[in-house]
Amino acid sequence: MNFQRIPPVDNSKEILELAFRKAREKSKMKKLTGAWIHKIRVKEGIKLDVIKNVVMQRTTKMLEAFPSLNDLPEFYIALMRLTLDFNKFKRALGGLNWLQTQVRSLHRHYARLIPGAQDKEEANGYTREFYGRLSSLVKQIDGQFKFLEKCRKTMKSYPDIKDLFTVCIYGFPNVGKSTLLNTLTGTKAKTAAYAFTTVTINAGYIGEIQYLDVPGTLARRKKNFVELQAELVLKDLADVVIYVFDLTENCGFSLQDQVELYKKIGLDKTVLIYLSKQDIMAPEMLAAFPKKYYSVSELKEKISGLVPKVEVVEEDLEQDLK
Repeated sequence: MNFQRIPPVDNSKEILELAFRKAREKSKMKKLTGAWIHKIRVKEGIKLDVIKNVVMQRTTKMLEAFPSLNDLPEFYIALMRLTLDFNKFKRALGGLNWLQTQVRSLHRHYARLIPGAQDKEEANGYTREFYGRLSSLVKQIDGQFKFLEKCRKTMKSYPDIKDLFTVCIYGFPNVGKSTLLNTLTGTKAKTAAYAFTTVTINAGYIGEIQYLDVPGTLARRKKNFVELQAELVLKDLADVVIYVFDLTENCGFSLQDQVELYKKIGLDKTVLIYLSKQDIMAPEMLAAFPKKYYSVSELKEKISGLVPKVEVVEEDLEQDLK
């Protein structure tokens, strides 16, 4: 799911201004013939139709732009629960459906009244009533429009997670996770010499392997929502974890702290260790490290060997070739 493509959400003022402007333009363009009362009725009816259609089209566009919650993978639902007021988001979408129902009903009511208008004043009066009541309905859910726009901006930061074998690059802030992602995959994730450069999930790919560089996490009980995103990838998505150690401690965290976080990953995941910043590390420091660690080339080879191989049944292969 590419959340970058969700367009900006209009507010009530923008929707109403667009609807009324188009109604004026359309009614002026229409060349009418027949009795004067017939012309007035048709002209006012056109205004109602255009305004209704604009509101319906704009709200339908919003509903279709946001992903269907029934079709989203569980990871994205969990991510939305972490980063948004999820129940308020569902209510906001429901507000758009409610508005559409009300607008259709209001339009039907006045579309029946206008053909019976006996003069210009009566026809214009129905149109003004329609304008006023419709404006009130649209303004009534202005808060939902603004909340959905806020959600859109948050959702733009969501990664485009694919259904692939997934490797999570994990560790403290500033230990070199983004640099490792760039080296492994050729991705250009932002790096800098200060903590929390990564504030969302960066993704890179090698063939059918998805590498996710998650925001730096801290070894504490209460985590902020950025850290919770990292935990979500670690627990729910990762098939393999690359844990990045910075033995130089230039990241600002002691080796002991890094070891404690490493221990919290758990035994249900394959965890591969990578030592960053080796170019500024004393040889004896590397020699003293007690656990098995991997170079970049070794990581690629090891992970490639862990990807499940797809077994092709001979009958299926023959069928595919036909």
